[in-house]
Amino acid sequence: MRRTDTTLLEQMHITDTEISQRMELLNLSQEGLKLLSSHSHIIEDNIDVIVNEFYKKQTEIDEISLLIGDAGTLMRLRSAQRKYVIDMFSGEYGSEYVNNRLRIGLVHKRIGVEPKLYLSAVKSLKELVTRTLKNNIKNVDLLNSTLNVLESLFYFDTTLVFDTYIASLVEEIESEKRKTEIYAESLEGKVAERTKQLEELAKLDALTGIHNRRAMVDILNRELSISRRRESKLSLVYLDIDNFKKINDQQGHVKGDEILKYTSHILKSCVRDIDVACRYGGDEFCLVLPDCSIEDANNICLRIIEKFTSSYPNYSLSIGITEIVPGEIIEIDELIKKADKNMYIAKKQEGSIICA
Repeated sequence: MRRTDTTLLEQMHITDTEISQRMELLNLSQEGLKLLSSHSHIIEDNIDVIVNEFYKKQTEIDEISLLIGDAGTLMRLRSAQRKYVIDMFSGEYGSEYVNNRLRIGLVHKRIGVEPKLYLSAVKSLKELVTRTLKNNIKNVDLLNSTLNVLESLFYFDTTLVFDTYIASLVEEIESEKRKTEIYAESLEGKVAERTKQLEELAKLDALTGIHNRRAMVDILNRELSISRRRESKLSLVYLDIDNFKKINDQQGHVKGDEILKYTSHILKSCVRDIDVACRYGGDEFCLVLPDCSIEDANNICLRIIEKFTSSYPNYSLSIGITEIVPGEIIEIDELIKKADKNMYIAKKQEGSIICA
């Protein structure tokens, strides 16, 4: 349930029993409250004088004058103060009375009235009301009894005001805490996402955008384990751009980079989703082909050569392929060396494919 759907009494869990207990602690008996209400006519007859003198004193304090701000606000405050004082002598001190006192605390907190200013204002108001009663009640015993009850009621009101004031402060702290926690969670999410992005970027070759050597080793290790567990085939392709140094020397590194990027593009376009294209280093590339026989790997490489030579007829690729068959135990370094060896054999006849 939203806060706006509940009263301050409900929000602060103040019941009729709680109200009675508070009054008992302050010696506010029903008899005493009836005594106070019996003098309501005195207060009502003098309410304008009380309110006028109260705000005359209050507006002389610069801090309070700044908080009030303008004539319209002062007029509304006068009206609210009239009701506040009259309610003290109304004879009704139940939940509505308490809820109104709680609201006063909330309003004072929201407009920025510091506790010291509020207590100063209460002191001034009590003095004005007390003076009014002294001027109109001639029986000394009756006056003293009335003032004692009034004193307790002022304390009662003040405790309610400060309960709301403190509750509002606590809510602000809790609200800021929740915002901080949400921000922290958001920040953690962003950091985690950014870390993940950086980790992914660390696995990619900066020039070509395909997996780098480090990532290829991790991927090959994983696929080797899967191949052994499933007893499935795995092929590794090792390819090299022939005479790449000559390309760089004669046509420049821009041309060399162009060919490298195009080669990576061809590799990605010719393989399946489960296959992985990697730049092993320099002008050397690898393909990790899970669940793929050497014959199927050879067909993939034929398509790669066809696409490459159609765009760069003056250049060629040399390719070595090796395969792991079910039940074969081989380490990753040995597998890469076998594919690399086949590639170097292929280089003796540039543009060829050697499978073994």
